[in-house]
Amino acid sequence: MNALVQIEAVISHGDGTTPQDVEDRHGIVIKANNTEQAPKSSISTQTVAFSHYNHISAQLPLNPETAELVSGDVKEQTEQCLKNIKAIIESINHVMDDVVKVNIFLKNIEDMAAVDEAYTTFFPDGIPARRTVGVSALPNDALVQIDVIVSNAEGTPPEV
Repeated sequence: MNALVQIEAVISHGDGTTPQDVEDRHGIVIKANNTEQAPKSSISTQTVAFSHYNHISAQLPLNPETAELVSGDVKEQTEQCLKNIKAIIESINHVMDDVVKVNIFLKNIEDMAAVDEAYTTFFPDGIPARRTVGVSALPNDALVQIDVIVSNAEGTPPEV
């Protein structure tokens, strides 16, 4: 549509996700977290938990130690994005099987088969819902960028 920007936002309702106990709904908090095992950003945290979900910030194929783009093709870059995501997820005591939604932003949509080669090693049963979007450019001239939403089935506990 020739737009110059597109923004997605998830809004906190504040009452929690049912079947949460009514008394637990009133102290629900938003918990942000970073880990040294994945690249950090100066403008966002790596994960934010609210109610029954953890939202993981989009990951570029950056080496967490150098913050540099990894060398290689789209398969290696996809693998690095997912390694970063896995490190973030494990830092909040979850596992990749808790991922319920994956968004893949791909510079060349023709690279989907190579992306799937790396993707299926992290999600062998193909369980998460998935969206793939072809884009004309990504930061750092990356070939792929990925974000996920993680199920927090026990809910984010209220502050006491």
